[in-house]
Amino acid sequence: MLFYGAAAACAIGVVMIAALLFRKAERATDDDSPDGATGGHTGAMLSALFLLAFAMAVVVPWTTSDAARANTYVESQAVAEAFWASTRLPAPDAARIQAGLREYVDLVRGPEWRMMADGRLSPDGWRRLEALRRQVAALPAADEEAKDDRDALADRLEEIAAARRQRAMDAKAAPPPGLLIATAGTGLAVLLFPFLAGARPRGMTIVPLALMAALLGFGVYLAFDIQHAFAGGLAVPPDAYTDLLPELDRIQGGG
Repeated sequence: MLFYGAAAACAIGVVMIAALLFRKAERATDDDSPDGATGGHTGAMLSALFLLAFAMAVVVPWTTSDAARANTYVESQAVAEAFWASTRLPAPDAARIQAGLREYVDLVRGPEWRMMADGRLSPDGWRRLEALRRQVAALPAADEEAKDDRDALADRLEEIAAARRQRAMDAKAAPPPGLLIATAGTGLAVLLFPFLAGARPRGMTIVPLALMAALLGFGVYLAFDIQHAFAGGLAVPPDAYTDLLPELDRIQGGG
């Protein structure tokens, strides 16, 4: 943040020096009109800077949210494949693994999903998944086919763990704070610029200015509201895990 402030101070210094130098130029003229060259140039640049910051503040979290949503389906599909792989185990072992997978899904779509709005995953989720992996690793393998079945299930559990780690990263992901500051700052500058330039809106000119202020305020609020993949306007719902439950029932029923 210190470097950003230093860069801004340097830019202001350049403007002040340029103003002093060009004031002595023979062809230079005073410009104190709200719609003069200085006002027009500054207003256009402020608008462009706001649009740039606003676009980045919207596109970055939108992309993150889409990636996080896709990853939830990757994880749920890995759970389904693990559930299917467990059907090749002896009945007692299969029932124990399947019950553990169901409990994991219920935890993810319930308590853990609410925790992800704060950027955290449940420690219990990691414990349940690690317990399943240890159970599978400890399964006896009487022959080569049984060993292959056990290894296949272990691979599916590793895929779940990998998707879970990615979901943990998605829950913590957020755009740089400076981007939101730039969005709010340039938005405020655009809003106040006519007054700073010396204009005094009267009568019907207040209407479009008020409309712009309302839309600009909505846009800045939107930029702040969608910063988290699992909270706010772009919050990813647990649909991937809710839709998974009927599929688990079908696999367990042999359908």
